[in-house]
Amino acid sequence: MKKTKVLEQVENQFETFQILNEQGEVVNEAAMPDLTDEQLQELMKRMVYTRIWDQRAISLNRQGRLGFYAPVAGQEASMLGSQYALDKDDWILPGYRDIPQIVWHGLPLYQAFLYSRGHFHGGQIPEGVNVLMPQIIIGAQIIQAAGVAYGLKAKGKQNVCITYTGDGGASQGDFYEGLNFAGAYRSPAIFVVQNNRFAISVPVEKQSAAKTIAQKAVAAGIHGVQVDGMDVLAVYAATKEARERGLEGNGPTLIETLTYRYGPHTMAGDDPTRYRSSELDDQWEQKDPLVRFRKFLENKGIWNEEAENKVIEQAKEDIKAAIKKADETPKQKVTDLIGFMFEELPHNLREQMEEYTAKESK
Repeated sequence: MKKTKVLEQVENQFETFQILNEQGEVVNEAAMPDLTDEQLQELMKRMVYTRIWDQRAISLNRQGRLGFYAPVAGQEASMLGSQYALDKDDWILPGYRDIPQIVWHGLPLYQAFLYSRGHFHGGQIPEGVNVLMPQIIIGAQIIQAAGVAYGLKAKGKQNVCITYTGDGGASQGDFYEGLNFAGAYRSPAIFVVQNNRFAISVPVEKQSAAKTIAQKAVAAGIHGVQVDGMDVLAVYAATKEARERGLEGNGPTLIETLTYRYGPHTMAGDDPTRYRSSELDDQWEQKDPLVRFRKFLENKGIWNEEAENKVIEQAKEDIKAAIKKADETPKQKVTDLIGFMFEELPHNLREQMEEYTAKESK
């Protein structure tokens, strides 16, 4: 009984942090971030733009014009609110769903499309864009982020490293190792677990007996917070605070964002109707991050239908131009892939390079 009471005391510390409720009303005035009207509008623009991009990417995938794609609708506040709180020189280590964060951090959109197609140029990060390519191995980016953050601290950089995974990723060994390492060395890392309630088809209740994922920070001796992931202002504020904590030498932060993906896990044949009820979908649609933030901005008199339509049209034009540029990119060759593997090719690959160079020259 004593252990149960202690556990309850720990879990009760992690109440969900929220600033805007589902009606777009401010319920936590003291926590409101210091953002100008222009910055608030920019956040909304990015969320609307990303929702349109997501819809178009799904369509392109179905047409066979994109390869692997993981839908993001519903998670815009979690993704973009956190990225917006970063400095340009901070590092992002994404999972495979986290393409919006790295595009808004500087990766050209057409390269994101090439990445989806498996083209090598999609992974050639431009100079000055501090991102790594999305990690396919579940949770592997967590331990990598611990290393990057440690490197930033060792070099005396005033920057942080942020990484993302889902609720399923929080069950991986790398997750615990990464948190523990970063905590032990007080590294400026931010670990974001986007709890969209289903790791593919496995509900979060079957992932862990813990009441929250945020409380897993306790074992690593780091700060943890659970955030309403459909509230872009709450996500922004929590990330900004985590960044400041890291730069002040107070160690890493684990942020659990409570969010939801409206579409399938990926476009590779997943059918969410087999494991999610329509009632649950309806419940989370009422929490839509775009609807909530739109109401807030409209009440402030700084957003309207005309402004939103401009963003939608701009997104469509940009996406059309980006996919055209991706289409015009020279197709990759086998020799390209071989050539990028090593600085100096070993004997067996030199033979293959010669063989394929001869074939490609014909």
